[in-house]
Amino acid sequence: QFVPFDALKGFREALAEKERVTVHRKELSEDRKAELDGILHNIHHMDIITAEYFRDGEYLQVTGEFSGIDEISRMLKIAGVLIPIDDISDLLI
Repeated sequence: QFVPFDALKGFREALAEKERVTVHRKELSEDRKAELDGILHNIHHMDIITAEYFRDGEYLQVTGEFSGIDEISRMLKIAGVLIPIDDISDLLI
């Protein structure tokens, strides 16, 4: 019967975005990049892995079943989430 009225559409979302703490992207050393590349080459379909990656000013983690790598678009797929390989900062098998 009563529908909440939001006089300022998007105001709550804008406040939440402003309160979000952003971080700078880590620069990985060449050794670390090589280590991550080695891990990527040793992952098998259906392995359970955790990936830490940078997106929109924050580091996120996803844990789940590895589905594959799209070599052309350079994307890793874990638990239905597509992650750009260049944004990955850590991988755990």
